[in-house]
Amino acid sequence: MSRNIDYTFKILMLGSASTGKSSLSDRYVHGIFSEDIKLTVGVEFFVKTIEYQGKRIKLQLWDLGGESRFRFLLPTYCLGSSGAIFLFDLTRPETLLALDKWIGIVKEKNSGVPILLVGNKNDLDNERKIPVDHGIQIALQNGLVEYIEASAKSGDNVEFLFQKITEYMLKRAAILKLQ
Repeated sequence: MSRNIDYTFKILMLGSASTGKSSLSDRYVHGIFSEDIKLTVGVEFFVKTIEYQGKRIKLQLWDLGGESRFRFLLPTYCLGSSGAIFLFDLTRPETLLALDKWIGIVKEKNSGVPILLVGNKNDLDNERKIPVDHGIQIALQNGLVEYIEASAKSGDNVEFLFQKITEYMLKRAAILKLQ
């Protein structure tokens, strides 16, 4: 007999096309990495149930297509979200260009939702274009909860970043419960 779910958290996976949102979600939920991931058209959906701090939590990952033509979907998907992860590619600085627009929409439609900044592809050290300090600075300037670097390919920090966003969402849920 399975235990009841204590929390269900909707996490928006945001960022430009080809930053690795689907790969990161696949790595986290299924433990796999595929070189042959297709671009997300519209929205892709992943679910994982975890045990964390004595709670049973269902994480719903909403992977929004990164092309600008899909950005119109974001305001609707923000409603009811518990957290967001903005992903960019450490080897392609241009993947940070849309950050202001994406984050602005999330904050407008669901203020107070924790947003984590993730620099993906930290396994490609020799191709890296964005230093750690710059990622930290961007997170601070945009009022994001934290900056973490990861690799969907190697699995580095993937579990950790979802643990961190879960922590922030649990803290927010506790605060909202008190209000």
